[in-house]
Amino acid sequence: MEEKKCNKTMTYIGGQAVLEGVMMRGKTAMATAVRDPDGVIQIEAVRVKPPEKKSKFSRLPFVRGVYSFLDSLIGGSKVLMRSAEVLGGEEAEEPSKTEKWLAEKLHVDPMTVLSTVSMILGLLLALALFFFLPVAITGFFSSLAPEVIPTGGILYNLISGLIRIVIFILYIALTSLMKEMRRTYMYHGAEHKTISCYEYGMPLTVENVKKCTRVHDRCGTTFLFLVMVVSILIFALITAVIRAIPVVGDFFNETGGSALHKISANLIMFLIHVVFLPLVAGTSYEVLRLLARSQAKWLVIFKAPGLALQRLTTREPDDDMIECAIAAFEKVLAMDADPAIPECYFPLPEQSGELLARLRKTFAQSGIEEEEADWIVSMTMGISRSELSQQRLIDKNHVEKINRIVAERLTGRPLWYIMGDASFCGYPIKVDERVLIPRPETEELVEYAGKLVTEKTKKALDLCTGSGAIAIAFKKRLKEGQEVEVTASDISEDALSLARENAEANGAEINFIHSDLFERVKGKFDLILSNPPYIKTEEIATLQREVKDFEPKIALDGGADGLELYRRIAKDAPAHLNKGGILLMECGMGQAQDIVKLFSACESKEVICDLNGVERFVKVVF
Repeated sequence: MEEKKCNKTMTYIGGQAVLEGVMMRGKTAMATAVRDPDGVIQIEAVRVKPPEKKSKFSRLPFVRGVYSFLDSLIGGSKVLMRSAEVLGGEEAEEPSKTEKWLAEKLHVDPMTVLSTVSMILGLLLALALFFFLPVAITGFFSSLAPEVIPTGGILYNLISGLIRIVIFILYIALTSLMKEMRRTYMYHGAEHKTISCYEYGMPLTVENVKKCTRVHDRCGTTFLFLVMVVSILIFALITAVIRAIPVVGDFFNETGGSALHKISANLIMFLIHVVFLPLVAGTSYEVLRLLARSQAKWLVIFKAPGLALQRLTTREPDDDMIECAIAAFEKVLAMDADPAIPECYFPLPEQSGELLARLRKTFAQSGIEEEEADWIVSMTMGISRSELSQQRLIDKNHVEKINRIVAERLTGRPLWYIMGDASFCGYPIKVDERVLIPRPETEELVEYAGKLVTEKTKKALDLCTGSGAIAIAFKKRLKEGQEVEVTASDISEDALSLARENAEANGAEINFIHSDLFERVKGKFDLILSNPPYIKTEEIATLQREVKDFEPKIALDGGADGLELYRRIAKDAPAHLNKGGILLMECGMGQAQDIVKLFSACESKEVICDLNGVERFVKVVF
């Protein structure tokens, strides 16, 4: 029994059936759910431009219908191709020479080319079947009785339109005899029933969806039927105006013309139909919107034919099909409600060039550095970034892993936390939310520190070690014969736990101490290195979300002016350095000169710039 529709939950979400699945589209997202050969529902969801962000021209009445038709045609073709890939994705082959040439030389995706060609051929077939053929048949009748059915006359357009409708109905009826199309029509039914269930205000469960109607006011079938009907009226009006033009009218009104004349007249009629098809589509769209928005009983007579045709283009779905439709609908609903939900993709074998282009575009739209896409692919595949220029097929398992990484990266979580480790001075350093991710400029600190080591350097200390990256790299890069005992301290026991793992993994012998700066540090050193927290407290909230939301605040917060820890280091460092000992610290932009002032008692102070010319390091000799 069908429930009465609740207007409070009328939705803007629409969709279409695809191969073994359903696509749903909302205001800001489009999701396709397909059941793969293993019976698992795979979901691909992407962001789309919301209506309010489209050009004003494309939103004008009548114009918006044309844009909607073209958008549906192009988008529909793409999702159909993607659903087909899910069903046959396991048998993907290495790219042919032509595909490699298209990708490497013209930077064209072969699948995009195939999709475009398929769409064009489909459009040409539709024009031939629903416009050229009706005009040709009507032209034949007109040639038999030119006085009764003059070319371009009202009766001519009426007959042509009726033939078009008959061909349309026969097309639907014949395709429904095909097993694959029957299943597609069943998925079409699942799409309608799911949308109706939501509009009835019922929870989206299989049992609730099964109760609902499989016809819907906003269906594409109704739109196509309206195109057929509206075309009769518009083409009749346009040809009447054309026939009123003296010279042109005489041409169409000529009754005893040659066969060539009759063919030419009918060809011109076909071209008129094609040229004014956008007007027909735009008008039909406005009529559909009017019918869909109103529940007035007197409009039933106008809705009835389209709703009746939907009985042919939809079939009662099984539970598995309904589950697909619900999955797609709920994904779109969630993404429309939360802009932070990332896109996701089918785990299919993919050409490396196509995959990289997709990831770079996704990252660019999300404000993430595009080069991170290169790192993800190269690290997942175990190849160097320089090898990414070589076109190759990436298998399903690797694509699935890459997609998972990308989805997590789009949440804001830093890439190196996701990957699990970062490279620092050529050494793998495990990182997660317990420690800061080592920055490239800190590698310069280690490189400079290595130059300070002499035969007198016996003991070195790394204050605020975090992941242990500085201590490990410093220890590992000591030259042969340089025996330096390295100690590393940090206030965080969690950070030290990770630092110990890193030291062991890299074979670096380091003494770790749980200490708040020098609090528990005993003895004196010849060299002290430190990259302490130096961000002003009030500025932490303004940092990139990757930093402020994920990296440990204790490793960032340098107090009100960012110099709190430097003051403490300046106060306690003299007691922990041998005569001639060196303190080398990293600092934030614009802080170096203020830090130098903290060591007024020391005669030897030096500010060192990094490779970008920024005053990045302060060296103090005691």
